[in-house]
Amino acid sequence: MKYLYILSFLLISAFKLSAQSLIINGTVKTASGTGVPNASVRLKNTAYATRCDTVGNFQLNVSAGRYTLMATAVGYKPATHNINVEHNLTVDIILADDVQELKSVNVNAAKEKTFGVTRMKAVEGTTINAGKKSEVIVLDDITANKATNNTRQIYSKVAGLNIWESDGAGIQLGIGGRGLNPNRVTNFNTRQNGYDISADALGYPESYYTPPAELTDRIEILRGAASLQYGTQFGGIINFKLREGATDKPFEITANETAGSWNFFNTSTGIGGKIDKVQYYAYYQHKQGDGWRPNGHFNDNTVYTSVTYNASSKFAVTFQYTYMNYLAHQPGGLTDKEFYSDPHQSIRERNWFKVNWNLGAVILDYKINDNLKFNSRFFGLYAGRDATGFLNFINLADDGKDRNLYVDHYKNYGNESRLLYTYKIGSNSQNLLAGMRYYNGHTDRQQGFGNNGSTGNSTDFTYGTSANDVDGYSHYKFPNYNLAFFAENIFRITPKFSIIPGLRFENIITKATGSFVTINRDGAGNVVYRKDSVDNKNSTRHFLIAGLGLSYYQSQAVQFYANISQNYRAINFNDLNSSVAGLKVDPDLHDETGYSTDAGVRGNIPGLLDYDVNLFAIHYNNRIGSAQIQNSPYRYRTNIGASNNIGLESFAELEFLHFITGHISDTKLSVFSNLALIHAKYTITKGHQFDNNTVEFAPDVVFKSGLTYRQSKFSASYQLSYTSMQYGDATNAPLPLANAIIGIIPAYTVMDLSASYKFNNTFSLLGSCNNLANKSYFTRRAESYPGPGIIPADARGYYITLQVKL
Repeated sequence: MKYLYILSFLLISAFKLSAQSLIINGTVKTASGTGVPNASVRLKNTAYATRCDTVGNFQLNVSAGRYTLMATAVGYKPATHNINVEHNLTVDIILADDVQELKSVNVNAAKEKTFGVTRMKAVEGTTINAGKKSEVIVLDDITANKATNNTRQIYSKVAGLNIWESDGAGIQLGIGGRGLNPNRVTNFNTRQNGYDISADALGYPESYYTPPAELTDRIEILRGAASLQYGTQFGGIINFKLREGATDKPFEITANETAGSWNFFNTSTGIGGKIDKVQYYAYYQHKQGDGWRPNGHFNDNTVYTSVTYNASSKFAVTFQYTYMNYLAHQPGGLTDKEFYSDPHQSIRERNWFKVNWNLGAVILDYKINDNLKFNSRFFGLYAGRDATGFLNFINLADDGKDRNLYVDHYKNYGNESRLLYTYKIGSNSQNLLAGMRYYNGHTDRQQGFGNNGSTGNSTDFTYGTSANDVDGYSHYKFPNYNLAFFAENIFRITPKFSIIPGLRFENIITKATGSFVTINRDGAGNVVYRKDSVDNKNSTRHFLIAGLGLSYYQSQAVQFYANISQNYRAINFNDLNSSVAGLKVDPDLHDETGYSTDAGVRGNIPGLLDYDVNLFAIHYNNRIGSAQIQNSPYRYRTNIGASNNIGLESFAELEFLHFITGHISDTKLSVFSNLALIHAKYTITKGHQFDNNTVEFAPDVVFKSGLTYRQSKFSASYQLSYTSMQYGDATNAPLPLANAIIGIIPAYTVMDLSASYKFNNTFSLLGSCNNLANKSYFTRRAESYPGPGIIPADARGYYITLQVKL
């Protein structure tokens, strides 16, 4: 109940502020009377600022007083008006064309400061976001531990995220929204600069590569209604938009050096600039450490390069390449008894994990005319993931024999092209988006036994040749193909009210070709039955999904949105075949279908208040999950049945000093509340055995709150994160099994503190203390690596970073 009190206070404050403000509204136009979309409008020497909508309309909520109103837009000369605000005003602003050639103009407008989170515009580039719930994390505006990609801090203002903490270095991201499984972001379509980065976007959408936070400019998140533009997944999309380099100088360098607990060391360097028509950026990061637990050493390297050639003011081509590799010694999981006795301990010495990632892209941007834009992204992935170790149940002692070895190779390529057309119906501008996507994925998967690594330090990822090793070997190839066409349109019925319908047609082909060995042994370990099998599967699906969005823009302070969209999730490779100990897979699995919807109200008073409150629902048919088989050591992965996830998401942040004093100052103290209430239940299940059970990995409450203090040179941020209890499987087993894979994940509360000091434009110092109260907790029970069993979260850790910028 206390969370609702905090939320209510912030929302009441929002409407109080909105009610007390006077309103300046109007339109920014050209000399011919055409509205200027996305023009910047602000009151000079204040925090009051906004941007025009797509037809040039704007609204500012301000206090009474005398101001200078200024409007700017690329390609136009700035315009100013002196105004006296004693009551609500309407002001129209005319912008004159800037007659200089665009190529000779440098636009160096300073970025508008945010609370660390903002939202996507109705139309950005060649994307339509109107009527959808969106969040944009602005990395430069948050004070957090970016060297370790600390997920709790970076995503603290994104509502409803359940976080899995698998490693303290932030090498892999694990988040799920609205009660969906967080495992390696598998329920989100994960992208970098608009193109796929997961292992296989269609057949194995797990992300072993996460862009470093120091490299990232902003993180864009669209929820389930994103299925029409970005793929049919239930969770939505996460897009990491990486830094592009300085646009106003030929060379700039930024270096970060970080040291921390457990011999953590991070060094990164980014260089960038613009020379004539070429803009470039290059980044390198190396980080290593021993980890909090024994057998937790890691070594990670990331390289990123981007070069953009602006052939003209209308056409640009960009080349990008990303390389990442890391080797991690994994301490393995623990049983419940071991965790509560000593969460620091490790009982696995021979488990290792290796990833090698090569990702390339070519991006074309062409402004055909003022009303027609084209974007095309060609991308490809050549990557691999190897895991070896004793991966049997964690309550079994390591027998020292040959280790489990899982080797994947991924070869994928594709193209996504979009065309955005702006036209008018009457006096209102409309936007039509049409696009297509082609994807070709190929995964080569081997599972068996390899070198025993008896020294505890062996990183040999080769398969053994003994009879026992051969008997346990399987080899599969998973080719898949996807061709999709999609379209969305913003119909502006009035300048404030829009209807956004959309369609997506999918053609999906998935195949599986492989061989495996089935063996049975007697009590002495002798083989009493052996069978070599060949497996061939081929599945082709064609379907059409649709969606509808609504948007009402009352003002910048009050905006309403709603949407509903169909979703679809094809079964992936893990669902077809698994060598995970104790897991059996239903051979007759079906794809998941359903829909997602949300409706909410959001608003922003620049520099003072930001809020977003919405209701959501996700309906699954044929939801895939795992359940423990009664009186058996096995779990069964199958279509559990239908489920409904419904809930409330809310976020509000208030600049407290401005709210109390009514004055704008360089010293700011903001407080935020982020609350999600989730009710996720199975409705109709096979044999009705799980009806009304709670969906696994769906906590009832996810709450985060915090304070941020800012001055011109100093900033500090404190936050508290709470996640309620959640179940580990569909049976809702209240007591853990001996192997610790099944059982509840208890509620936990964690605090974090970060601060930064900017000495000058060259030197900055940043520090963090994560898990401030040194709580012992865990966020997941792993079926296999990095476990199996309970994966303890890190204890309290300290980190300090020196940044040099030239």
